[in-house]
Amino acid sequence: MKRVVENSNALNCIRLVFACLLFLALACPVSGKSPDVYININNPFLKKIPIAVPVFKGVSGNDSELAKCAEAADMLSRTLDFTSYFKLLDRGSFLFDPRKDDIVGAGINFQNWTTVGAELLITGGLLVQGDAVEAELRLFDSFKGQMLVGKKYKGPTADLLKIMRRFAGEVIYSITGERGIFDTQIAFVSTQTGPKEIFVCDFDGYDPKPVTRSGSISLSPAWSSDGQWLAFTSYARGKPELQIRQLKEKRGAVVAKEGVNISPAWFPGQFALAATLSFSGDSEIYLLTGNGNIIRRLTHNPGIDVSPSFSPDGKQMAFVSNRSGNPHIYIQELASGQVRRLTFQGRYNTQPAWSPKGDRIAYCGSDDGQFNIHVIGVKAADSVQLTRNAGNNESPSWSPDGNLIAFSSTRQGPSRIYVMNAYGTDQRMLLNLSGEQTSPRWSPPLFNQEKPLDF
Repeated sequence: MKRVVENSNALNCIRLVFACLLFLALACPVSGKSPDVYININNPFLKKIPIAVPVFKGVSGNDSELAKCAEAADMLSRTLDFTSYFKLLDRGSFLFDPRKDDIVGAGINFQNWTTVGAELLITGGLLVQGDAVEAELRLFDSFKGQMLVGKKYKGPTADLLKIMRRFAGEVIYSITGERGIFDTQIAFVSTQTGPKEIFVCDFDGYDPKPVTRSGSISLSPAWSSDGQWLAFTSYARGKPELQIRQLKEKRGAVVAKEGVNISPAWFPGQFALAATLSFSGDSEIYLLTGNGNIIRRLTHNPGIDVSPSFSPDGKQMAFVSNRSGNPHIYIQELASGQVRRLTFQGRYNTQPAWSPKGDRIAYCGSDDGQFNIHVIGVKAADSVQLTRNAGNNESPSWSPDGNLIAFSSTRQGPSRIYVMNAYGTDQRMLLNLSGEQTSPRWSPPLFNQEKPLDF
């Protein structure tokens, strides 16, 4: 449904009518019902929404509380900016005094915000008492003067970032109809401590920390569907073995069959995973239980079959095979075993990653010795190159909402982890550690939290 603009200013009407080509609009109810969306996130030419996030209002007004108000507003701004959906407006242009002006809809002069170009407005108030904080946050449609989301949170001040991320999730849900990525992590391989070890960080690169400390080589991290398990290849005992680890309880299993045990990928919604094993003399893909026991062999072809990636419904598996000569990506119907070749363009195509929406596969391809990220339709097989002329770009991994892709790139020298949107724009470095970082893998949503209070 097109956005109805109720603004008498002719110039604003013209500007907003043009914006309607990109934005869908209806006010989001504060209830738990699915919202009407403001933007179509599947549009590759998406225009960023101008949004204002002024410094929050301190309830008691003491200096330490006001400092937290500024800190919280900055946290929320950075979190929203990460999505690439928004244009954060400069606070220097705001006609607003956070110490005096009202943050509730009835007391807000929305014309002050439309004048500076804000289509959306976030206001907030914080009460800090010792080590505890209470936050009231609201999202408004500036042109309609209408509240889209209102939430109240309570918690320790140490959880202020967590609170801002939770509200950012509410903002994203209200304008896109999807929950976002603010409770996810990214696993990756890093040489920060010397050898290649598995690390994890928050979705935005915050708080990186090692998972393995083997002093050897660890590769190819893969998350289980519930985010509780991580599988990876380890050379801790001198040969490639598959480790399956429960992250919180520090338990798991090891697959150490003769030959290689590599490239794990979890089956959607089940405690099972695929991996390439060569104990039979040929590198084939097998389906295993989460305890490492073989369920059945999935591929049957001379040559090398590696890098499985399942469709979201678990009915198909993409993988890499050299059965046609050079490495290319194939799709296998799991029920029938029928296999078809997906990629024909380029000489070397590897590392398939099936999108959460099921319609596309990201992969690493090369035709001239340089590796780049491509996306190809599962049915139409229409390949689009997303990176170019920027070093080697490898190991694509979709965010769980399907709107972002993490990947590794050597564009600035050593390999680093980058993020871009699903259409290749807004490419930026995720984090900058010493050593090199490769093989990012995005987790599913990880944190189950209590629902905040609605206004």
